[in-house]
Amino acid sequence: MTPPRISADRLWKRLMALGQDGALPNGGVNRQALSVEEIRAWRRVIAWGTEAGLVPSTDPAGNLFLTFKGSAPQLAPVVAGSHIDSQPTGGLFDGAFGTLAALEAVTAIVEANLAPERSIVVVGWMNEEGSRFAPGMMGSELFAGLRSLDDVLAVRDADGVSVGEALTRVHEAFPDMEHRPLGFPIHSYIEPHIEQADLLEKSGAVIGIVTGIQGKKTYEVTIAGREAHAGTEPMERRQDAVQAFARVALMMQQAMAVDDKVKFTIGRLMVEPNAPSVVPAKVTFRIDLRHPSNALLDQLDTQLEAILIKEATPCSFNIRRLVDAPSNDFDSGLMNAIRSSAKRHGFHHLDLLSAAGHDARQLAPLTRSAMIFIPCQGGISHHPEEWAQPDHVAAGAAVLLDLLLQETGLSSHQGDA
Repeated sequence: MTPPRISADRLWKRLMALGQDGALPNGGVNRQALSVEEIRAWRRVIAWGTEAGLVPSTDPAGNLFLTFKGSAPQLAPVVAGSHIDSQPTGGLFDGAFGTLAALEAVTAIVEANLAPERSIVVVGWMNEEGSRFAPGMMGSELFAGLRSLDDVLAVRDADGVSVGEALTRVHEAFPDMEHRPLGFPIHSYIEPHIEQADLLEKSGAVIGIVTGIQGKKTYEVTIAGREAHAGTEPMERRQDAVQAFARVALMMQQAMAVDDKVKFTIGRLMVEPNAPSVVPAKVTFRIDLRHPSNALLDQLDTQLEAILIKEATPCSFNIRRLVDAPSNDFDSGLMNAIRSSAKRHGFHHLDLLSAAGHDARQLAPLTRSAMIFIPCQGGISHHPEEWAQPDHVAAGAAVLLDLLLQETGLSSHQGDA
């Protein structure tokens, strides 16, 4: 029997076609979660899956599933994929590569007339990016039972639209689609993705065996002072929120520099009333803190609050913890399978830690999980210039196909891509 092979040409053409849903004039993509653009993308991906005999379904979280039903559907399925939502100025590959690589690998199995016992499920998780509705990873976190559905449905975007309202519109667009309960047992989970950094590119590696994902904590901090006239309010009497923020930001930056693996970022910043001749009354900002060690992250968390207590005076402050995602390791058996597949295909490979967060973090505590990275040109991601080479895209899909064959017991390896 001829082993299944992915179609590199079909996979590449589908990636380019999906990029038309939310296409920007500069070649980027704006396809945010539960948007009209993502509904169009769902239609496209569902049509491709249906053509291959896969059955579409969704759940209360708005995750998209395409199932190749096995001969023993009572067995826990193998799940593979990523997400198809993007940043407002995103690229063609982040998330989309993983979901379409999974669809291509399953399509190759179907075309080879192979019939696994276990079902294979291609997934597109809801709102991985968190650009429209914050924080991200909503679909996978709900699937894993890490968040309350009611709390997520109440989250609103900048226009006041709630997740619940947007999700209703998505479900109304697909009235005949099967709805499944939230969460189900999984035999194993595999997520292909672009690296979003340049370690693979610099080393000349084609396949990244992801050992784990570093931990992440995010915060929203508000420093509240008192509005006053810039020309008349004495300096010693001022409760200047920007001055307090400047002290806090400097001390935090210094305190977080405990080793070169700490990633500390102050991102979104809002000043009120943001007028040139008014002493600022309020500063609201976001903190993104990452490190592979959960113990160190907890220690730095304590330091952040201590700095606010000391440096925000005479202003008051409030710190709201948005995300507390611990670091995780991936399954050693699946990592070995990725490594073996790369060797068989002659793909240079590299073990590496993911510095970015992915839905696989939420799946790792539930089941044997792994990630396959391919190079990202220049390490550029979340940007219209994000790019992956066609042969690297094909290589990642070929390795994924090997793992799906192994995890369903169909074969230990496939033919060359």
